Amino acid sequence: MADDVLARVSPAPARRWFALVVLATLGGLLTWLGLTLTGGSAIGRSILVLAGLMSLALTYRLWSATTVGLVLTSAALTDTVGTVLITLDQVKKVERSAFSFKPSNGFLIIAKSKGASAVWAPGLWWRFGRYIGVGGVCGAGQTKAMADILAAEINDAD
Repeated sequence: MADDVLARVSPAPARRWFALVVLATLGGLLTWLGLTLTGGSAIGRSILVLAGLMSLALTYRLWSATTVGLVLTSAALTDTVGTVLITLDQVKKVERSAFSFKPSNGFLIIAKSKGASAVWAPGLWWRFGRYIGVGGVCGAGQTKAMADILAAEINDAD
């Protein structure tokens, strides 16, 4: 049955809050430094304020992106809202090695063909070309189990 849930991954609350606090603190400090710095050029202060505001915007994106989780079924890998990351028939390989370019505590999926566009859900997953990275603020146990089940599903299909 295609709707059977094989594995779930959700953001770990402690990791999520830590990432949010670090990004918000960075954004606040950079913005504050750019606004209160008396020496230096106006361009330098403007760059600090811009970097701080970008960090605060990224904090909001991280907050929004990590309200959902990921679900692996026998048909596809989706988020809990229904966005399809990849269908299982498009998965070529799953990598979890220490030297692969993957998110923290996560894994890398190599697709058979390129995705339609680059997408990034900070702290949860990203897609760039044929590569999909899953992980970030997710727990290592959940992502390891999902990667193992996904690899087994791919091997069974071959």
